Amino acid sequence: MSARYAGLDPKVLDRLSHLSVVARRVVEGFMAGHHRSPHRGSSVEFAQHRPYSPGDELRAIDWRVFARSERLVVKEYIEETNLSCNILLDASESMGFGSLAHTKLDYARWGAAALSHLILGQRDTAGLVVFDASERAKVPPGNGTPQEVAILRTLEEAEPQGETHVGEVLSWLASRLRRRGISAIFSDFFDDLESIGDGLKRLVYGGHEPILFQVLDPLELSFELDSLVRLEGLEGSGTHKVDPKAIREAYLEEIRAHNRALARQATSLSIDYVLLRTDEPLDALLAAYLARRSARSRGGAR
Repeated sequence: MSARYAGLDPKVLDRLSHLSVVARRVVEGFMAGHHRSPHRGSSVEFAQHRPYSPGDELRAIDWRVFARSERLVVKEYIEETNLSCNILLDASESMGFGSLAHTKLDYARWGAAALSHLILGQRDTAGLVVFDASERAKVPPGNGTPQEVAILRTLEEAEPQGETHVGEVLSWLASRLRRRGISAIFSDFFDDLESIGDGLKRLVYGGHEPILFQVLDPLELSFELDSLVRLEGLEGSGTHKVDPKAIREAYLEEIRAHNRALARQATSLSIDYVLLRTDEPLDALLAAYLARRSARSRGGAR
């Protein structure tokens, strides 16, 4: 990672006024490799030799090999194709929570902006859906600078409100996607796990690749509260005054079980699951994930 931005963390991002600046700084220092198709073509990266067959183009023959061995072989290449990525941002009421200077929605917004900047910078295609119980705002897939401007503007305008139905939104998306690609989902995933699983299955069975970015505040993971607090239920379910010490263990057991089950769902479908804590540097988390993904891709290509 670039030394210039190695120390970038959410406190620094808080002081940046525009998402375009945030995206560029988060992305600075790491770039994903080109998305490569498994199909054979005639692009730029050599893949292998194969024996010549009648009907093959003469220009595909490796004449150097013929000069050495008098064998006719054809050169094959890996065909590079454009990556298509749909970014989904959960802007429901629960995403408005934050024990720090920024909320989960802010952090998810930065991640979505960084990912779109990364993809569009590679001349690939990106689209955006902002949702709660259903689609709220949409930027159809596209590429180029105008596309990034439209995505960033839509991200900036997103406000936390409404209930969330992640699973229903994923099922809706799966029924409408025409082009296969990646679906990057930024959410706390505080929804019915069975419904989420059904939506993920529909995406996977449709030939799409979901990536789960679970965005959680550190207080949601520790519940380190000492005095009586007034807690608002998720998305309009009421207000309750409780002693946090009395419910801490039960709460921690519940949220850990929920997160483990979500991770198991992802593993069972061979889906990437990434936990994003809002108190950790976003650039470091994304860089680590992309490095693992790139290494896994290279390993599978051998």
